[in-house]
Amino acid sequence: MASKTWFITGTSTGFGRALTEELLARGDRVAATLRRPAAIDDLAARYGGLLWRAGLDVSKPAQVRQVVDDAFAALGRIDVVVSNAGYSLVGAAEEPTDAQVERQLDTNVLGSMTLARAALPHLRGQGGGHLIQLSSIGGQAAFPFVSIYNATKWAMEGFYEALAQEVAGLGIATTLVEPGGFRTDANNRSVDAAPALPVYAELRERLLGNFAEPVGDPARLATAVIAAAEAEQPPRRLLLGSDAYAAVHASLTARLHETEAQKESASRTDHA
Repeated sequence: MASKTWFITGTSTGFGRALTEELLARGDRVAATLRRPAAIDDLAARYGGLLWRAGLDVSKPAQVRQVVDDAFAALGRIDVVVSNAGYSLVGAAEEPTDAQVERQLDTNVLGSMTLARAALPHLRGQGGGHLIQLSSIGGQAAFPFVSIYNATKWAMEGFYEALAQEVAGLGIATTLVEPGGFRTDANNRSVDAAPALPVYAELRERLLGNFAEPVGDPARLATAVIAAAEAEQPPRRLLLGSDAYAAVHASLTARLHETEAQKESASRTDHA
């Protein structure tokens, strides 16, 4: 396959770092953005001109737009834009502070939407491209104690579901990547914990005791994302991880069953 140029957010560690490393190793160009550019000094030293980098806090819309503009100006065509930066807010729905909720929404929702909206004029101008949004198993299935995080991923799923239909005729593909549990440092680095209320202590302890070791390999996720970007018809959704498949399948099956049960009652509110 011909080499591509990628724009990726959140490239210091985790999925973003794994994807950046694999792309550079195979000779693709990467515009890597992260809050602390020095975190990838080693990649800059190893790959030189293949790596363009910039500091970026995706929760700052003006900064997102400026960095996107700068990247396209510096690199010309960018084939794939990957929205990866984000984090998890852990806590029952009433536990986080308002400031914690706002920060979660600013980063995971508004930051991701702004990135797509900032890239679209450039992608249209060059005649096409591919927008890839890192969603989650939590974008299709909901879990207790991450309700705010779930809300951000469901929001992005809805955004991309509509966006895909708007840009399909413009040569712009979209893909929502829905990973399950992966062996990254996300459980430590990319988590904000809300103040715990005693009323939820028993449920929290019981659920935490049932958590299994993550099965996903970040390097294999990077390979799968690259393969999706190279597909003639990229998938609109990409489930990664056997746990993701099991949870999403169970969630959709239950929702479909509930929907079917209301087939007759739903029509009762139609105008006579």
